Formats: sequence, C-alpha cells, structure tokens
Amino acid sequence: MPQSEPGGIAAASKALDEIERLEAQLTVYRDSSEVSYINRNAAEVAVAVEPRLFELLLLSQKLHRETGGAFDITASPLIRCWGFFHRAGRIPDPRELDLARQRVGMSQVSLDAADRTVRFAKHGVEINLGSIGKGYALDRVSANMQRRGVRNALLSGGSSSVVAVGGRDGGWVVGVRHPRNAGARVATLRLKDAAMATSGAGEQYFVSEGKRYGHVLDPRSGTPARGTAGVTVVASSGAVADALSTAFFVGGCELANAYCRNHPGVMALVVPENPSERPQVFGSRAGLVIESLSIE
Repeated sequence: MPQSEPGGIAAASKALDEIERLEAQLTVYRDSSEVSYINRNAAEVAVAVEPRLFELLLLSQKLHRETGGAFDITASPLIRCWGFFHRAGRIPDPRELDLARQRVGMSQVSLDAADRTVRFAKHGVEINLGSIGKGYALDRVSANMQRRGVRNALLSGGSSSVVAVGGRDGGWVVGVRHPRNAGARVATLRLKDAAMATSGAGEQYFVSEGKRYGHVLDPRSGTPARGTAGVTVVASSGAVADALSTAFFVGGCELANAYCRNHPGVMALVVPENPSERPQVFGSRAGLVIESLSIE
C-alpha cells in the first residue's frame, strides 16, 4: 500500500482484525468455528447460517455446478483419507477411499435460501472452505478498506492469493512463481482492480514407489489431480479466483478453456505437468497486462 494513501495504516490495522474474525468463523481446525458447528450438526438438523457465510456457500454451490464438480467444498473426507488433512500423505485402502467418496459432493448439501439454513444428506458429510476462504477473506478486507477511503492497495494472502485495489502507474506488478521452481517466475502481471489466485501441488505431496501424489484432489474421482503443475487465475473477486484456480488445476486446460470462453473477465494461466509443454493462457480481463510469460 502506498505510504501516502490516506488512512492506510488505520485501515490495514482494521484489516488484520477482520482476517482474525474470519479465520475464527471459517476454519475447520477450531472446534469453536461456525463451520465446525455446521459440520457437527447439519446431518441431524437444518443449521442457521450467518448471512455472509450463507452467501459464500451459495457461491460455492454455483461454482461447483459451473465447473462440473471440479470445485467442491465437501472434499474433506477425501483429504482425510489421503492423509493430507494433517500433512501426512498416504495411499488409502480402496474400501476406505470408496467410503470417503460416498460422503463427497454438493448433492449431499441442501441450502435453504428462505430460511438461510444448511442441511447434510448423511453423517460424515463436511464442508471445508480452504479452497475459497483465503480469497473470500481478502475480498472482505478489500471492501472494508475501500469504505474507509483507501483507493490503492495490494492485499496478499501469501503467495497463492492477491487482491489489487486500484493500480497506479499501469497496475500493481505481481509475479507468478513457477510451480516446481520457487526461484523462477512463469509470468509477470499488472493488476488493476482484480484478484489473482494460484493453485499447485509443488509443496504438499508425497512419493510412493517412485510416484508423486499431490494434495489437490479431484473430488469426482477421489484421487490426486494429474496433468497440471500449476494454475493462476485472474478474476473479479478473490473468492472466485481462489476457487477457479483449484477447479482448473483439477480439470486442466480443457476446463479452463471452456470456462473462460463462457465467462468473460476471467483469465487462466495453466502450466502443464509435462515440462516439455508450454504454459497456456485462456480468456482475458480488462485492465490486466501480461508483461512477461516464460515458456521454459
């Protein structure tokens, strides 16, 4: 954030408080969170949900439908099954995997817009907002900062999620890290009033009998996604970019191309798993400039 931005320091302090509140609400790693409460009770009764969280669940349902199930917030049973929930990856027993797959899918989740409630079809179904929550939190912070008068800021949720407010001098310069080489960049972008998110399995994975298994799972098959090394998405909101980067990592170039063709304003950069294949760009977004693109 520029030092001359009026109210910038105060807005940034408020932003940190907001992030902490959202973490307390959305995390599955605290029993006291609202999401954990939903997971404990929604198989028994319809659970009333805080309005903005309910809107996020509706968005997740919409993105699930639009990506043919490649994005799915109910994948926790699979994440546990493969050991990634506690970063202890392993190959599951086929019977265990089959049981986990029976508990996955947005068809297992009923959202009642009139009463703003959520209900699960069976015990063992869970929601996990890890693949959309970081972008959503940055969206909330961005909106709050703009209400406080901030017009230019670059908000980062780590290397995987960025929201650009404004963008002086042609836009905020943001690098896209290579998914398998932390010291290299795939691309350099300039962002204006846009969000960017990146998904990859370069850090969380395990190797068994010489085969690499990444932590990004295909909720449709129940197995680690293959064919893609990394995906970066630029979209109107952090939540959408976050979710789509995961979906396109699962669905690869075919899904990224089809989605971007039908949704103007979304851009995807897909890095294939095969190092001999070039990164591909699908779609476009006003105000986005790709300054450099590596084909190495």
